[in-house]
This record gives sequence, C-alpha cells and structure tokens, in this order.
Amino acid sequence: MFALELGFGHSIIARPVLKWAGGKGQLLSEINARLPEKMKSGEVKRYIEPFVGGGAVFFGLIRQYDFDEIFLFDINPELVILYNVIKNNVQPLISELGKINEQYFSLTDRTKYYYELRDEYNSFPKQINANMFFSDFVRRAALTIFLNRTCFNGLFRVNNQNKFNVPVGSYKNPKILDSKNLLAVSHALKKATIKQADFAAALEYADSDTFIYYDPPYRPIRKTSNFNSYAAESFSDTEQMRLKDVFAQAHARGAIQMLSNSDPTNYTNDLFFDELYAGFNIQRVMAKRRINSNAAGRFAIRELLITNYFEYIPLNKFNLPVPK
Repeated sequence: MFALELGFGHSIIARPVLKWAGGKGQLLSEINARLPEKMKSGEVKRYIEPFVGGGAVFFGLIRQYDFDEIFLFDINPELVILYNVIKNNVQPLISELGKINEQYFSLTDRTKYYYELRDEYNSFPKQINANMFFSDFVRRAALTIFLNRTCFNGLFRVNNQNKFNVPVGSYKNPKILDSKNLLAVSHALKKATIKQADFAAALEYADSDTFIYYDPPYRPIRKTSNFNSYAAESFSDTEQMRLKDVFAQAHARGAIQMLSNSDPTNYTNDLFFDELYAGFNIQRVMAKRRINSNAAGRFAIRELLITNYFEYIPLNKFNLPVPK
C-alpha cells in the first residue's frame, strides 16, 4: 500500500488530485470484484494504465497491491505534466498553489481572477513534448489544479485549438491546495513511469506478468453525449477498433486485461462492443455518472467491463444480462 506516513501512527492514503469526467471512483467496487486471481496472489508485477485520466483506478489499486513497475500513459499533455511535477517537484508545486490559493481568497472578484488564470493557462504552447521538463511546468501544473477546482462542474474540456474553455464554477470555498494529499500522491508515483503516449505504447511492456486497465474516452451512447473532449482529437469508432486490436495483441502476449466503456444498448439495440470484443468476457454493470452539466443527467446507467480472463462472479450479485 502506498501511504504517506506522518508519524504517531497516522498516514495519508493517496487520492485522485483532479475531478474527472468519467472517473472510475464509482466503479471501483465492481472493478475490484473482477480482478484476476493472479493479481490477488501477487503474481502480477507490472501495472499499465494507457488512459490514466484522473487516476481513480490507479489510486484504488495501489492501496491493495505492490507492483514492481507502473506505467501511466495519456495523450493529454497537461495530465502528464501534472503527474510528473507531483512526482518530481511536489514542494515547488505546493508553494505555487499556496500563492494562488492566498490570492484567490483575498479577492472580491474571484470570477475575474479565474478568467485571467485561464487565459494564462491557454497561453502555454500546446504542441510540446510533455515527457521533457521545462521551467514553466510547475506553474502549468498548479493552474491545472486551480482551474479543475474552480471551473464549472470540475470538468476538463478543450476546444479544437486545445484551449481550455470551461467557464467558472460557483464555489464558496474550493479546496485549491491539499498539500497532504499532494505529498501522498508524490510518494505513490515514485515507482511510476509517466509518459505522454498513445495507448498502443502499452504493447512495449505487455507480458504475462502484466495487468493492463484501459479507460478510453467513452463512445457516445446518444447524439447529445460527449465524454471524449478532454483532448482536441475525438476518439472515433476507428480509434475504438484500433484499441481492440491493441487489446488482442496484448492478449496474445499473455497480458491480463480489463477495459471499461459505455454500453450503447442503454438506448438502442447497438451491439458495437459486443461484436467488437466477441470472444472476450463482456460484463454489464451499473454506474452513476457524477459529472454532467445537468443534475438530472446524473443517474445510474449500464456500463461495460471487458476482460480477457474469466473469473467466476455470481450472476445475481454483479452481472447484468445482455439486453434483449
């Protein structure tokens, strides 16, 4: 377990730093119930997450399992910058957030301050190699946290120019600085290799000692749905099919895998994933979507958990039948 020891028998367990649309905090119990026996017996030595996002599954798993190697990938450069800064430069980050926090709460017009910092954030170059380190990365990471904590609904959304375009939220006392959790997360990331990379990079490390959890941008289940705008490039059906090819290749290399996605059969007789992952283990579970622009849209809905292994799980306890 990765926890920051504070002395006198107290410790802080690392938690996600960001609010994240589609975050898997509400699915952790379902995911835990379906983890492979090799994981539980300690035979899995390497953990890979090709779409790390807010990291809810990563933080959940490291509370229980001690991996020798951890690889966290994402194409979103701001996430890679943030996690590497937390890992390697957490004290300067805490200092920078402390300054922002003090200034924010000293102001009467916090809305103006929000948009000023959003403009600053959008002035950073977007075509960068986030796997390197530049002097402005600490400030950039601090602004990622600030905007996430003060924007509307805690969304991370960009337009097709990669500009962060979420309006200000209405919070009386947002928690901009959580130094104890940042220190715990820094400790939890020490074993992690964090890269800006395409999900296919997982194949470089996939073998029989590996568990891979994929949480790609969800396929929209209605025309009004859009859960894949955390990067300027959309995650199309072509990308979903390419991901399935990576899943199949990693399976051939012996990797143990789990993948989550939306269930199109919530609204139509669309068996896209049932057909795409035919031959693998497809299970339907209930999950509550917590980030939605309309509170009425925050309701329980079926989602998919797809694995390349078959552990026995009582049907009446966890699994939902395939809709007719």
